[in-house]
Amino acid sequence: MMALWGLAAALFAGGPARAGQALPVVTLQIGEHTVRAELADTPDALRTGLMNRTAMPADAGMLFALGPPDIYCFWMKDTLIPLSIAFIDRRGRIVDIQDMQPRSLEPHCPPEPITTTLEMNRGWFDKAGVKTGGVVRGIPAP
Repeated sequence: MMALWGLAAALFAGGPARAGQALPVVTLQIGEHTVRAELADTPDALRTGLMNRTAMPADAGMLFALGPPDIYCFWMKDTLIPLSIAFIDRRGRIVDIQDMQPRSLEPHCPPEPITTTLEMNRGWFDKAGVKTGGVVRGIPAP
């Protein structure tokens, strides 16, 4: 079954992720790089993601805890900043990295089932030397 998060965002009103509350932050390790990522793990946070933000710190991102392994697709309809997305399987392995354009309806889907994604400023993975096959450590257990 294909889960299309962009479709969910279009169908439901995307308000603040937790009614104005900050999302929890997790510390991830990707190779030699440390990333502080907001954790989107509720239906509201998953729908809202990074929509309507105008900037994100250099080594910060958003980790989406999606659920059981599946083909989860993303789009950027109401997202204002250019992002790169890493699709991550249940073992923490990056199965694909894609660049995404702000305000685009183009779907971005992984090549195989995943459980999480990590969105960073566009180009972060390239600059950090992080490639497909790399491992993300510190992902919270479901």
